[in-house]
Amino acid sequence: MITVFGSINMDLIATTERLPKPGETVAGNGFATAAGGKGANQALAARRAGRYVHMAGAVGKDGFAADALALLDEAGTDLSLVKHVDDPTGTALILVGGDGENMIAVVPGANGLVTPADAEIAVGGMNEGDMLMLQLEVPVAAVERALSAARAKGITSILNLAPLIPDAPRLGRLADIVIANETEFERLAGQDGMDAQAREAALVLLHQETGQTLIVTLGGDGVIAIRDGVISRAQGLAIDPVDTVGAGDTFCGYFAASLDDGVDFPTALRRAAVAGSLACLKSGAQPSIPSSEEVADRL
Repeated sequence: MITVFGSINMDLIATTERLPKPGETVAGNGFATAAGGKGANQALAARRAGRYVHMAGAVGKDGFAADALALLDEAGTDLSLVKHVDDPTGTALILVGGDGENMIAVVPGANGLVTPADAEIAVGGMNEGDMLMLQLEVPVAAVERALSAARAKGITSILNLAPLIPDAPRLGRLADIVIANETEFERLAGQDGMDAQAREAALVLLHQETGQTLIVTLGGDGVIAIRDGVISRAQGLAIDPVDTVGAGDTFCGYFAASLDDGVDFPTALRRAAVAGSLACLKSGAQPSIPSSEEVADRL
């Protein structure tokens, strides 16, 4: 079983021919809303990958709450650990340029009221061998408590170091598996501007120091990882991305689901990389997360 402890948002998405420079206004050519939040995205991806998933987090009592949970509910995600609070449901304001790149501003809202007590409740219902997946869009104290509680119970924890916050390197040391992009890994390793050779060396050194499974996503260059002293690489699909929103979350959800399903580590990486690639082929956030059948067809 997978429990995702993290954020639940409504995404407000505008598309433009190109992303604006600081202080610049550009004309938009489209607008949409979609359920989002890194936690909810990853939970939906794991559920669409075919695994049983609990979502733990918070939404408001406003008009966005039901919409923010709708896709998770439709997919059959267990929402009994989602609390409803007086603060507004979290929102993400997203601009997507014509090349598929994006800019995002996140307003935490209800996500900011997720507490260490909520972490204890979420982990308390889990068993040894279950998987806990976390990100950094809810308060640090809650994430830290969840990671500590998981370790005490023999639960495998997966921490996605996004968004990159000052506490990310410290929290990263508490997880069994860490997933980071290039920038996030540089912060974790304490080095800036690494090339491929330096990145691999840092990956090995950090793994030797912590014993953790470390995964670095590299966009179009695939993924590099180390587990039990062995380096693995995987490639996604050769694509022209339409929208990269949600691609990283899709990777995380499919990776966790694959491990939960007993898939070997290299195959889990490949499956997750393909799923992340497919998520870039459609505009939107959560609706772009592919089904397990779509991923299987491209493996």
